[in-house]
Amino acid sequence: MVLSKRVAKFNRVATNRVLGRIAGRVPGFGKIVHRGRRSGREYRTPVNVFRVPEGYVVALTYGPKTDWVRNVLAADGCELETLGQQIKLTNPRLVHDEERRTMPFGVRQFLGLIGVADFLYLDRA
Repeated sequence: MVLSKRVAKFNRVATNRVLGRIAGRVPGFGKIVHRGRRSGREYRTPVNVFRVPEGYVVALTYGPKTDWVRNVLAADGCELETLGQQIKLTNPRLVHDEERRTMPFGVRQFLGLIGVADFLYLDRA
């Protein structure tokens, strides 16, 4: 079970507007900068993101079929705003991991409670 569409709609309207202001500056959060597949419009999507040896991993709390994930996959990459830096990322790949191995302990526990087991791995360009 990932977060429901009702929660997603609330977050898009309310939570993301607040989180979007700080997401690029606090640990565990960032903004994925990507372009719409059809519109070409630039978007900034707040995400839970964590450093791994090759680059970064994003917890897909709404699952792997969201528009922003499909945009990143279609473009073969994106940019990440995190901790005050802008980082070019490439080679996106979806990974299903029921054990959430690359997540910090507390995050792993929380994601397990809400049933998140899909992640987007990205390499530094």
